[in-house]
Parts: sequence; C-alpha cells; structure tokens
Amino acid sequence: MRRADELRAPVDAFLRSLELSAELGELREAMRYALEPGGKRVRPVLCLAVCEAAGGEAEHALPAAAAVELVHSFSLVHDDLPSMDDDDERRGRPSAHVAFGENVALLAGDALLAEALRLALSYDDPALARELVEATLSMIGGQHRDVTGDDADLESLHRLKTGALFGAAVGLGLLVAGVPEDTQEPWRAFGDDVGLLFQVVDDVLDGDGYTERLGPDAARTLVSEVAARALERLDGLAADTSVLRDLVHELTFRTG
Repeated sequence: MRRADELRAPVDAFLRSLELSAELGELREAMRYALEPGGKRVRPVLCLAVCEAAGGEAEHALPAAAAVELVHSFSLVHDDLPSMDDDDERRGRPSAHVAFGENVALLAGDALLAEALRLALSYDDPALARELVEATLSMIGGQHRDVTGDDADLESLHRLKTGALFGAAVGLGLLVAGVPEDTQEPWRAFGDDVGLLFQVVDDVLDGDGYTERLGPDAARTLVSEVAARALERLDGLAADTSVLRDLVHELTFRTG
C-alpha cells in the first residue's frame, strides 16, 4: 500500500498528460490553469486509496480519480465568478476569471465538466459515469441551496454541496476495484463521514458555517466526533485501511 502523499504524484502526472479535446483550442490554457497543482488532490487520492484498499489497482482508477478532480476544478472556477462567491484569488494566485476573463472562465468550467464525463465514460461499466453524474447533480443542488439561503439544515446542505463528490471518489474507487454493490455500504458510509469531516474542518478554519451555527468549541467537538466515526467505519472493513486512516488524520488536523 502506498501512502497518501505517494498517490498524489501519479494523479498530478495523469492530469499533466491528459489530452484535452483539440476542438477547445486556446480554451485549454484556461483549463490547465485551473488544474495546475496547488491543492492537495484529496478527492482523487481518496479514490485511488479506496481502490487499493478494496483490492484493485490504483493505476486502473486514475481516469476515474482525475474525473473527480476535474469536476471539483469546474466547481471552483464557477464558484469564484463574480456572480457567485466573487473571489479574485485561488490557491495564492489570480482566479481563472481574473486571469482569463469571466466569459473564458465560464467556458473553461463547462469544458472541465465535459472532459470529466469523457474520462468516466472511458470505462466499460456505465455505472462509473452514472456515479459521477449523480454526484455532480447533488453538488450543484447543494450549491443552489447555499446561494439561495436555504441553509436551515446545514448538514443536509453540505452532504450535497461538499459530501457528494467525496462520496463519488469512494464509489468510483469501489467500482474500479470490482467491489459488489451489496458489500459497498460500509465503504460509502465512510465516504459520507469524510465529506462531512472536510466541511466541518473548513468551517472551523474559516470561522463560518458550523462555527457560526454551533460556536467554535462545539464545531471542534464535531470534528473529533466525525473523525472518530470515520475511523470506526474502517474498523469494520476486512481490508488494509492504513492509508485511509492517514487521510482521516490529515483532514482532521489540516491547517489550510
């Protein structure tokens, strides 16, 4: 089993070598700008780690893992737009719409989503594309609830907006590894907890969301509770989950 940091390198290499449609022309520059390293690739690494833990080959899951990262990148490009969060900076440099203009950034996000679907469809099993599409729709639905102020049920909102893509990362890893559907539930429950953990930690770091709703101390307590629950899920799996445990620890104690 490779450590989480060892799984990031093949993800970055795959994304660098990814052939984007020639029909996109110069738009590909903006797409690659959005995909350049800077983040921790948490979602694709989770996909590869689940695939390996479930008995599959991580290399076979690279297109699926990259598809998850493309969907994530599409969402970030669109989230940064002036009509959404209006963020001028992403990962320490100008956001895509600042670097290339709003119109180009909008199209780059659209194209990233389309390329993600093409990657998912490169597998013989259509269930992978279905998994990615359903997660993307859930993510968009959660974002809509967020921008329209429908946030009374914060956990439900974030299970859509943030958690769905983490769930897809786990689900795609399981599908590539050939895990039977009737044995996937414990893995998927773990994916739900990891998505929630990521969001609560985010809110603690930013001082909003769960921190505003519950208070700082209660939000930090929730981080501990969700992390412990995620680890308990792994206890029930007959697999080497050491890398997944490392990921939970990394997410729990991240500082940015």
